[in-house]
Amino acid sequence: MSLVLRQIAAVIRLEWKKTFLSRRGFWVYLLALAPAGLTLLHAAFSSRSHAMGRRGHTLFQDTEVFAVMFQTYFLRLGIFFGSVGIFSNLFRGEMLEKTLHYYLLVPIRREWLVLGKYVSGLLVAVVLFTLSVAASMYLIGRHQGAAWEEFVLHGAGRAQLAQYLLITILACLGYGAVFLLSGLVVRNPMIPAAVVMVWENLNPFLPRFLKEISIIFYLQGLSPVNVPGIPPPLSVLVVDSDPIPGSIAVPGLLVVACALLAYAATRARTLEISYGE
Repeated sequence: MSLVLRQIAAVIRLEWKKTFLSRRGFWVYLLALAPAGLTLLHAAFSSRSHAMGRRGHTLFQDTEVFAVMFQTYFLRLGIFFGSVGIFSNLFRGEMLEKTLHYYLLVPIRREWLVLGKYVSGLLVAVVLFTLSVAASMYLIGRHQGAAWEEFVLHGAGRAQLAQYLLITILACLGYGAVFLLSGLVVRNPMIPAAVVMVWENLNPFLPRFLKEISIIFYLQGLSPVNVPGIPPPLSVLVVDSDPIPGSIAVPGLLVVACALLAYAATRARTLEISYGE
């Protein structure tokens, strides 16, 4: 067992560095840093407005604005496409660079190779996006001064931030498993990424049993702040359904991720490399 752990740890060390320093994934950093930059500008302009005596946002309004940003940007764009860039390239990127055969020549079981690559990608995604979420939430209300610091560091905002970070980790975990598998079995991972994106964004309009075949449905139910629904006229097409409680959503996402990884490991057993295709 110690040999298995050493092999997985070795893969994680190699892949962690390669994934963080990958030239193919530089745009993932832009996705992660974009909201922090926007909230920094928001804080700067709001502080200036306060200094000029203009009425600014209330603390409650800032929490609502961040909740909308988290639901619309982080979950549907940032983390989603960040996971595409990080996890799809774990296998497909090596195939394009013609380096995957070095791993396949090493005496390591394919299952442990899949697990090591997944964990390394998960570490990169979690570090990038949890830092971005934490920085964005802190900066969006920074112009409130001591009241916002008290709210985030000692008040109800601390629990909200912890919940947002948990959702971020679960999103990276779920989407990571989906796109690692797609990068392993599909020559062009952008095709399944487009299909998954359309399906996830159609979620509000689907009946309950179809909503459950998605990741966003489980993540939305964990949000600590309710956000406005879809405005008219599309609101008439929305199918209302009760959110899944966290006691079911969290283990449910873990089970889905494990199932996808198990299937990826099964496919990796028969993986053959032909760079001439």
